[in-house]
Formats: sequence, C-alpha cells, structure tokens
Amino acid sequence: MTGTSTLAAQAHGFLSPTGVEVAFLLIGLVTLAAALLTVTTRQLVHAALWLVVALGGLAVEYLLLTAEFIAWVQVLIYVGSVVVLLLFGLMLTKAPIGRSPDADSGNRWPALVVAVAAAAALVWVVADAFRTTWIDLSGAVQGTTKVSGESLFRYWVLPFEALSVLLLAALVGAIVLSRMRRKKEGER
Repeated sequence: MTGTSTLAAQAHGFLSPTGVEVAFLLIGLVTLAAALLTVTTRQLVHAALWLVVALGGLAVEYLLLTAEFIAWVQVLIYVGSVVVLLLFGLMLTKAPIGRSPDADSGNRWPALVVAVAAAAALVWVVADAFRTTWIDLSGAVQGTTKVSGESLFRYWVLPFEALSVLLLAALVGAIVLSRMRRKKEGER
C-alpha cells in the first residue's frame, strides 16, 4: 500500500461512512419510497409521476457510483422515453385522472407474498452468483463510457432493440384502442 491509501484506510474505518455513502443511503431510501408509492397508489397519473422519481433516484445512484454514462442512459431512456410513452398511453386511452376503483384488484396480500418471495429469490441468486467474484481494481474502471459502451453494444443490442419494438407496439395499440372507443361512442 502507498502512504496515501494507508492514511485513507486509517481515516475511514469499516463502519465510518463517508458523505457519498450517506448520500447513497438517503437517495436509496427516497427511491425505495417512490417505488413503493408507484405500486400502491390508486391514481394512475400519480403512479407514473412516482415512477419518474424512482427512476430519477436510480440515475442519481449511478452518478454516486461514478457511472455517468449509465446515469445519462437512465435519464434519457427511462425517465425521458418510457415515462413519456406511459403518460401518452394514459392520455390516449382516456384513463381516469382521479382515483380509479379499477386500479385495485383486491389481491394485495397475495401480491405482497409473491413480491417478497421474488425479492428473496433474487437476492439469494445474486448473492450466490457473485459470492466468489472479486473486483479487479487494477483493471479498467467498470463504470466508464468505454467499458459500458463495449458491453452494451456487444451483448445487449438485441434486447434493447426488442424492447423498443415492444414499446412501439404498445403505443400503436393504445392509439388503435382509443380510436375504436371513439368510433363506438360516435355510433351511440
């Protein structure tokens, strides 16, 4: 170890958080609260707006992890495109603006059990998969634009393109449904 890294290791113990770690925790709690409000609110427009807060919180978390490229992709694609597409879908299908009794199916407890079981399974699988993984600190930084771009365009191009086609099909479907509804209302 060099003198600087030894001094830094002595200044910050295992349980003494830095400002970035405290900010990461606070932003994570806000993001978690926004995600919970997204799935528990009975107003569809409010759910979409809480989704913006949750996705924006994830972008801030990426910035705190020094993954600027991924943070901007999060903002541009998810906060910008997906949420705008969702709001346009709500507007085109004339979804109710206020409280919607149709937004609650009455299956909250089974949904909670399934969500907790899925979260536990996900944590177990990820912890088991990365148990013996070590981060190479002498290699290239993993959050840089070069490394992220190479990984994105080598392994993830097809899933991203498939998702864009799926979102386009959802938008076209919302337009078709809204026009069919208008035509039926005009016949009455």
